[in-house]
Amino acid sequence: MRTPSGIDRDRDEDGRARNSRPRDELGRPLPPGSVGVERIPEDLDLTPAESLAWAQDLLDRGLAFNAHEVLEGAWKSCPPGERTLWQGLAQLAVGITHIQRGNTKGALTLLERAAERIGHDDDGPAPHGISVTGLVSYADEMIADLRRGVDPAPDRLKPRLLDPSGPVESAGGGSA
Repeated sequence: MRTPSGIDRDRDEDGRARNSRPRDELGRPLPPGSVGVERIPEDLDLTPAESLAWAQDLLDRGLAFNAHEVLEGAWKSCPPGERTLWQGLAQLAVGITHIQRGNTKGALTLLERAAERIGHDDDGPAPHGISVTGLVSYADEMIADLRRGVDPAPDRLKPRLLDPSGPVESAGGGSA
């Protein structure tokens, strides 16, 4: 299918738009035929622990856009009671992507949404060992820096997704 600008657009078998163009490390599309960073599959089906580990690795390597795609996959497949939290995690990664791209306004918007969603259900321990308190504080610090005109150093764009003390054990002995 062609867009109004005359560019062919990839579609899946159901007619939904798919963008198979290569992307740079900040998620920006590159010209067709360029070599970009490895794409995250759109049909991810990972456990929460796998999603968090992969997203953390991507954040640690400065690939916040790809971390967002992993977290978005978890958000789309998680139980309804966890959707707001996972959406907030994905938005946090997009907020970091906007910082990396120099888009302060977009970063502020996404970081504010992320902090609100991550901290939405603060009634006890977060599932999967997610560091809710730490991530809300992190987002708030980034927001304050951006409002003061401070560009965070790249090493500050690597939030810790998991609580350092680890997941809380449930009464049944498994991870919460």
